[in-house]
Amino acid sequence: MPARSAPAERELLHARAIEIRGYKRADGLYDVEAHLVDTKPHDFRLAAGVRKAGEPVHSMWLRVTLDRALTIVDADAEMDAVPYVEHCGSIAPAYRKLVGLSIGPGYLRKLRELFSGVNGCTHMTELAAALATGAFQTMAGQRVQDPSRKPFPLDRCHALDSTGAAVARYYPRWYRGAEPIDPAAEGDSH
Repeated sequence: MPARSAPAERELLHARAIEIRGYKRADGLYDVEAHLVDTKPHDFRLAAGVRKAGEPVHSMWLRVTLDRALTIVDADAEMDAVPYVEHCGSIAPAYRKLVGLSIGPGYLRKLRELFSGVNGCTHMTELAAALATGAFQTMAGQRVQDPSRKPFPLDRCHALDSTGAAVARYYPRWYRGAEPIDPAAEGDSH
């Protein structure tokens, strides 16, 4: 990673990979699929047995199917590798409760309500949360932006603060800052 200071001497103990992919389906719906894999570079003793170095401790999949309004119309959870083989996977069907939720304001709160504690799997719930940003990225450019409505990303991250320079330049209509806009620097008004 560029521009970081060199770390102290260290030994890798754990690796987690999360991959999210978004697809447009032939039927007009969208699938967003997440895969989480946890591995250890050494043999790892679990209460249920030993996982060999590099063998997944967790390998979990979560796929949601969305309509254009970002409402979840289908959900499927699978657990290929888990610490407690005969027990962890039994929670996977609970993630069908995602069906009917809308990915938008309140989505993360609803995840906590539905899947906190023994009502869910920590890792699968993390995937459900990560799928939200994956869904927004998947839908970027797929929906027509109503020109009378403020674009969705504004005021949802540091760079797109409606009082900041990026919004002044790229979304001047929605700029709310105190500094006047330089017309030469306005750029694309989306």
